[in-house]
Amino acid sequence: MPSKPDGGPEEYTASPDGRSVIFSARVAGKGEAWSTNFDLYQVPIDGSAAPKNLTADNPAWDTQPLFAPDGKSIVYLAMSRPGFEADRFRIVSLSLADGHKRVLTEDWDRSPGELVFSPDGKTIYATALDVGHQTLFAIDAATGKVRTVLRQGSVRSPAIARGADTRLVFGIDSLLAPVDLYTARLDGSDVKRITDVNRDRLSEIVMGEPSPYQFVGANGDTVHGWIVKPVGFDPAQRYPVALIIHGGPQGSNYDDFHYRWNLEIYAGAGYGVISIDFHGSTGYGQAFTDAIRGHWGDWPLEDLKKGLAAALAQNPWMDGDRVAALGASYGGFMTNWIAGQWPDRFRCLVTHDGIFDQRLMYYSTEELWFPEWEMGGPYWTNSAAYEKWNPVHYVDQWKTPTLVIHGELDFRVPITQGLAAFTTLQRRGIPSQFLYFPDENHFVLKPANSLLWHETVLGWLDRWLKPATPAP
Repeated sequence: MPSKPDGGPEEYTASPDGRSVIFSARVAGKGEAWSTNFDLYQVPIDGSAAPKNLTADNPAWDTQPLFAPDGKSIVYLAMSRPGFEADRFRIVSLSLADGHKRVLTEDWDRSPGELVFSPDGKTIYATALDVGHQTLFAIDAATGKVRTVLRQGSVRSPAIARGADTRLVFGIDSLLAPVDLYTARLDGSDVKRITDVNRDRLSEIVMGEPSPYQFVGANGDTVHGWIVKPVGFDPAQRYPVALIIHGGPQGSNYDDFHYRWNLEIYAGAGYGVISIDFHGSTGYGQAFTDAIRGHWGDWPLEDLKKGLAAALAQNPWMDGDRVAALGASYGGFMTNWIAGQWPDRFRCLVTHDGIFDQRLMYYSTEELWFPEWEMGGPYWTNSAAYEKWNPVHYVDQWKTPTLVIHGELDFRVPITQGLAAFTTLQRRGIPSQFLYFPDENHFVLKPANSLLWHETVLGWLDRWLKPATPAP
């Protein structure tokens, strides 16, 4: 069975001869809440022997096993740092005869995802986030040398279509369109579209024009982001702005068609959209991802400040007096942090499943490995690190109208965090609203709930940013 909540069929594979299965599993007992130690196990298909642990030597995450075509070896993804879910995955080759392991991609500073072998076993195709895109790469199975195969939107689920003309088959989506299937030669040339599932629906929808941008952020580093023009854009007009702050924090607002935080939703409602891959984001090398550890509230906030200023300077059609900030999970933490650290900048905020009190968060979350890595240990051993970036200490500065959203079944950032933030807003007399989902977890997944979520969020933005009236 795949791991919960995010696992899938990529976590197990059958041998070419059909005699065995290799799967990824975490066996941590009562320590599961603070462990990321998944291992690979091999078991006969008939269950005649107990599973054999193939990766017991690695205390970090091992996953996504894939048999080589000859069945003599597998490749898989492995992290090296226990307790860190956003460590870089390396591709490891494992000989099943003698157990010898060889890391293929130690020198490649990207974290691969989906894997597939070429028919001859000489090439491994892998997707990985790369500067705002999910790119398809090819890795030489002998040398580990990496080359780019296709960089177009977000490439997903690569597979091999065998035949007289053996080709790659994969999905591509982008900020402008949901996923469709494409084929290409094994070298990435001759790309052909083979499905157009949403043609009729897309013909009725006008999208805002997206464009990447970059600026100099914290530490003098180059930081990347996206700007999306509002639908019906008129350069002579000035438009309100929605700054979307992604979660994770080791995540990215990249060139994909997101089904919850879709940037085009806000463009369609008449907003200019800014999203920024601040320090901690993925797809820019592991050092950039690691940079947020111990810096939750300073470097990312500096990136957001500088990124907003750069976007406004580069796009005079954006109305810098009518800006909202929205975020979920870590993005929700950041909107709560902004409320106390940057209280005069935004007309309104939206905080979804956001951290309000780091101490209470530590003692109630289901994923203890997460705060323990980010803050350098359990709360009682390093409380100063938690309290340094604790929004609860700055509620005396709160003044921005805020919409708070939370799901009852969110055990990652429990409901008490949202209730506490809303109580604070109400007690301080700050215009505020609470949207409660009794049947949702850390995400809003049910279609009707998603409609309500979007109607409420856009209604909140419209209330404070439209029409072009003076700030309250």
